[in-house]
Amino acid sequence: MDKTSFHIKGMCCADEIAVLKAAVAPLAGDENLSFDLLQAKMIVEGKLDSETSERIIAAVAKTGMQASLSGASLPETGRMFELNGRVVACAGSGILALGAMALEALGRGSILEMLAESGGAAVTPAAAIGLYIAAIVSGGWFIFPKALYAARRFRPDMNFLMTVAVAGAIALGQWLEAASVSFLFALALLLESWSIGRAKREISALLDITPATARTICPGDGDLEELPVGQVPVGSTVVVHPGERIPLDGVVTRGVTTINQAPITGESAGVLKSPGSDVFAGTINEEGTIQFRSTRPASDTTLSTIIRMIEEGRSRRAPAEQWVEKFARGYTPVMMIVALLIAVVPPLAGGGDWARWVYGGLVVLVIACPCALVISTPVTVVAGLSSAARNGILIKGGAYLEAPAHLRAIAFDKTGTLTRGCPEVKEIIPLGDHGEEDLVAHAAALEAHSAHPFARAILQHAAERGIGRSVAESFSVIPGEGAEGVIGGRDYWIGSHRMLERRGDASAPVQERIRALKEAGGSIVLMGCGREVCGILSLADTVREGAAEVISDLRSLGLRKITMITGDNRKTAEMAARAAGIDEFHSELLPGDKVRLVEELGRKNGGVAMVGDGINDAPAMTAATVGIAMGAMGTDAAIETADIALMADDLRKIPWLIGHSKKTLRVIRQSIVFALLVKITFFALAAGGIATLWGAIAADMGASLLVIMNGLRLLNTGETPGSTDYPALCRSELACRCNPRL
Repeated sequence: MDKTSFHIKGMCCADEIAVLKAAVAPLAGDENLSFDLLQAKMIVEGKLDSETSERIIAAVAKTGMQASLSGASLPETGRMFELNGRVVACAGSGILALGAMALEALGRGSILEMLAESGGAAVTPAAAIGLYIAAIVSGGWFIFPKALYAARRFRPDMNFLMTVAVAGAIALGQWLEAASVSFLFALALLLESWSIGRAKREISALLDITPATARTICPGDGDLEELPVGQVPVGSTVVVHPGERIPLDGVVTRGVTTINQAPITGESAGVLKSPGSDVFAGTINEEGTIQFRSTRPASDTTLSTIIRMIEEGRSRRAPAEQWVEKFARGYTPVMMIVALLIAVVPPLAGGGDWARWVYGGLVVLVIACPCALVISTPVTVVAGLSSAARNGILIKGGAYLEAPAHLRAIAFDKTGTLTRGCPEVKEIIPLGDHGEEDLVAHAAALEAHSAHPFARAILQHAAERGIGRSVAESFSVIPGEGAEGVIGGRDYWIGSHRMLERRGDASAPVQERIRALKEAGGSIVLMGCGREVCGILSLADTVREGAAEVISDLRSLGLRKITMITGDNRKTAEMAARAAGIDEFHSELLPGDKVRLVEELGRKNGGVAMVGDGINDAPAMTAATVGIAMGAMGTDAAIETADIALMADDLRKIPWLIGHSKKTLRVIRQSIVFALLVKITFFALAAGGIATLWGAIAADMGASLLVIMNGLRLLNTGETPGSTDYPALCRSELACRCNPRL
């Protein structure tokens, strides 16, 4: 779907999103609006014509903020003011307030005497009042226009609360208090903007890891040419030297090296790459010079897809974030009523003078500001998303960041998830006078031209044992059966039991051996010479190393039900489940059966996750509370399908993900409880006549900064367990471990 993005100048706090929604929803529809606070963006679903865009820009202008279409160039002066205006206004407010205090202290005799007195207008020098007014205007430069808009819309927000507090202090002749509130609130917003900027820079760093240019080989003369990555055609040959970053996605055509894929997968160890291996933009070439053929344009690389998903994910708000927004929407007007009652009821009831109780009401207004409450959750969520992305886990929004913490059941697909996804030769049984090495060499010769997973496994086995393949002549493939050829002047064949039925003649002992291997869970490949069966090869897909440890960790994290669901036969499924330490499994399932089982797990246990390859298991992932795709690096379909994508084939990232989700929820709850406790404490102090305006704003500022810093702690979350024990999943002919060319 088309989207139109607007850059919003002046959107620096989550509370302002509600203001923008109220202004723009009548033009674009509330359901079509989303916001990215860190990038200061407003996204409207659907393509807008120029007239509607202009009306939206005009509506935003009425709020005291400014909107421009993303990508539109801003004048340098405007950009400089946007970046530095808050610093200048805040600093100016502080300097002017200090100057006014100095003048007033000279008139009073000392600063202590000035602070001890009530500060009525009659004893404040006119010059000091002028400086106080300048300090108030400077501190409120970005606040007062938004407060005016909130008043016109009858939607009180934090800007309105602060403005009322400042105006009340002026009316009471409390010039120092009014200037202090204006300055401290401007400082709070400035520090808040800086804190959010830190989280923004964490994500923006992803944009900086792809080189701006690529070194390509000209097709005609073979000369090297530097081109911007956006201008490199698909199919171009790119040269990368040691220490350089890969500029585009592609397939290695020449050279052998190791690639550091940490920017995408979170793995710290290098991955061996040779002709036929996939490479990805943003990864680092560590050893040798390589050439690769680009397979995607710069705008469509795996890294670009990840960045786009993170951008979109930030606009999908977490349940806690939605709750806080709803709470603040009702909380602010209620607090205004409470402040009004404090200011009016006691004097009317004869309980004291007006100045004291109006001042107390102003204190309540200041401390009632929901900024700390509102800002804590989005900062925490974004920090959690950033930390996960840095560890090779792509989470598509705050809702899916929270979901793993509530999981009570998890279902694993078998092939490619609990198992490595490509078969290995487990047993070789030579028959007659044939030797094992000769059997492997002849089998490799017949399988050299096949792309079947079993063929790749046999070739890999021969390479690992250092057995050179024989030379097969008159080679031919028999579809659905196997292959045949002439080796050393004799006719050889290799294939399934169908090939045996057509070409071979197996004795009863051989048939019994085949039956026993099948019952043990192996897949059988037979090789023969003429009518004679030369040998039997048993292959099996192996469970990933450490799978049992992962299952144990998941149980310790509170998951009540762990099951495996697969379309494989019962014996194969039973062996895989036993090796992984899973007690319950379901075999011989169709896609619809998987959906039914996942839905049943959800009904019986609550939150359920489905872990699969992101393509074949898409229906079951959709039925789960959260769908997790394994090994999604370079697989767009897996990234698009799942709610969470593990960019590397590392099962140990799943317990880390659940623990990270639980930690994120703890941080959110800590911040909310702390912000509320600060407010309750100051409400009590205000009721006792102890609290002051500047103390209230300082406490609110401190609370805001503490909850922001608490949320940013997630950026320092430790790395996921290393992935070096988990070989790359073989998804295609080019996947490294099963690639016959390696």
